[in-house]
Amino acid sequence: MSEAKVKYVDGLQFVGEATSGHAIVMDGDAEVGGRNTGSRPMELLLMGIGGCSGMDVVSILKKKKSEIKGLEINVKGQKAENYPKKFTDINLEFIIKGKGLSEDAVKKAVELSMEKYCSVKATLEGSANITWSWKIIEE
Repeated sequence: MSEAKVKYVDGLQFVGEATSGHAIVMDGDAEVGGRNTGSRPMELLLMGIGGCSGMDVVSILKKKKSEIKGLEINVKGQKAENYPKKFTDINLEFIIKGKGLSEDAVKKAVELSMEKYCSVKATLEGSANITWSWKIIEE
């Protein structure tokens, strides 16, 4: 079972700590009472889907002996105008750098992550429209 504890600090600042022992600071914008000392919870959600899928893609490509040199995932979330202002659309753009990367291998790795392995994506499915694309940069 995964667990986390979130503790109130001051203003709108909170510190979250997971069972892994790692902590992260969350805060709000100054105009809503925060001090801008940490990421917003909704930003963390976008980072979470990017990190989850990125780990999948790197693992799959390494298993295929692909020469991956780098991976960046640009994640964009479109929020609803009305409360609770949830994400209605999330787009992930995978930018994979490497030497002699196969288009088919990259496509398969991204699709396996998005359609089978990424638990964050699976959790958000049905709540937001999630799309993805990829680009290979030869190095």
